[in-house]
Amino acid sequence: MKQSLQLKIGQQLKMTPQLQQAIRLLQLSTLDLQQEIQEALDSNPMLEVDEEIPPQESSADNLDAANHDSSNSKADSANNTDDESAQFDDSASFDKDEQWQEQIPEKLSTDSDWDDVFQNSAAVASGPAPSDGEFDFDYKNSKADTLQDHLMWQLNVTQLVATDEAMAMAIIDAVEPTGFLSAPAQEIYDSLTPELDVEFEEFEAVRQMIQQFDPVGVASEGLRECLLVQLKQFPPNTAFVNDAMTIVDSHLHLLATHDYAQLKRKTRFKEGRLKEAITLIQSLTPHPGDMIESSTTEYIVPDVFVKKIQGHWTLELNNDCAPQIRINESYAGLVKRADNSDDNNFLRDNLQEARWFIKSLQSRNETLIKVATRIVEHQIGFLEYGEEAMKPLVLADIAESIDMHESTVSRVTTRKYMHTPRGVFELKYFFSSHVSTAEGGECSSTAIRAIIKKFVASENPQKPLSDNKIANMLTEQGIKVARRTVAKYRESMAIPPSNERKRLG
Repeated sequence: MKQSLQLKIGQQLKMTPQLQQAIRLLQLSTLDLQQEIQEALDSNPMLEVDEEIPPQESSADNLDAANHDSSNSKADSANNTDDESAQFDDSASFDKDEQWQEQIPEKLSTDSDWDDVFQNSAAVASGPAPSDGEFDFDYKNSKADTLQDHLMWQLNVTQLVATDEAMAMAIIDAVEPTGFLSAPAQEIYDSLTPELDVEFEEFEAVRQMIQQFDPVGVASEGLRECLLVQLKQFPPNTAFVNDAMTIVDSHLHLLATHDYAQLKRKTRFKEGRLKEAITLIQSLTPHPGDMIESSTTEYIVPDVFVKKIQGHWTLELNNDCAPQIRINESYAGLVKRADNSDDNNFLRDNLQEARWFIKSLQSRNETLIKVATRIVEHQIGFLEYGEEAMKPLVLADIAESIDMHESTVSRVTTRKYMHTPRGVFELKYFFSSHVSTAEGGECSSTAIRAIIKKFVASENPQKPLSDNKIANMLTEQGIKVARRTVAKYRESMAIPPSNERKRLG
């Protein structure tokens, strides 16, 4: 094999640590950003909380679409950028003439096709690295109670002999998160017989005791037994409780399929009596384990606020979600020129890191406010009239209006929330595909879902609307939607099909 030298010319984009930090802060959620800022304050002596900075004014005044066109938005955004940059320069003006410091650009270019240049974005998106500090020790190490924990706590305060306690623990171990047994009671009993010399009746007595624990109906073998256990908790003189037991015990399959005509023939109940019994059954809990919350609570903090002031929609960042930080001038003043001692190098490095961190935070806020402003401008109809007025919107529309890449917009809108008079929504909520209308226009899929929900809410419960009927009603309004599309949208909203929505009069 002959060796040879080849000369190639190519372009390659390499990301500096500072740019990687700016991108990482850009895609952090509000709660993760708070932790990141706290870690920076703990590790860098040059950073301190500035409690004297007043809350920033609205960053997007007068978002009325009629008076706020695209060109004006860009001018406002440029002015905000200059103001924030000036604020940053003032905070660090005490040594701006020093030549040793690395030059920080006026604007951080966090916009790029991240899939090509930032391969480990998945790891970054998971949030900041865990800290060795103990400020959130209780939160990080806390463990939510599971259904088994809840049952074991009740078992510990119940006085039982050793044999019954062993059977009770085996039964609780076999309870699934839904509250049902993971195996038939006979199989659980058979697994205990080699060690415990007990009869099946004794085992069943212990299981029936556990079924009376909170929540009532746990350790049941199926839905029928679970509902019967709950019905037996009612006083014997409760109205229609015996009728409800009859339906659950013998005709549960007819109730599940909403075959009310067959159910009336089998039970010989009149319609009013049958309706009251079914209402009582529907008040029960089919999966008692769902009453015990075992997942950790996830808190949502809005990143931006949208409100209507004097007839105009305004948008502002949530300044309460992250502390205002600045350079500690006392420590920064200790940095000496032309001094290469270890102490001076330490101060110098931390000063430069602090400046980059502040600039990265400003870049994050600027990009977030740009994207949120364009979203609000495009979806003013939603803010005014609700979901039915939602317009079609894709990432490319926002990316083109702010001159950024789609991947940047995608990451800015992930885990970022907007507080509006209609509720708190993730920024991605405002993006949706479109469906053609009869007039040649477009209708948002979110608006179509809202219309379908409205149709279902106003339907006759005795004759619910089929998917085909809903599709025809949409066609009458000029929206071209196929039956299978209606079924897909209905399922996405957890609306059951028409045969399961049928109710007695």
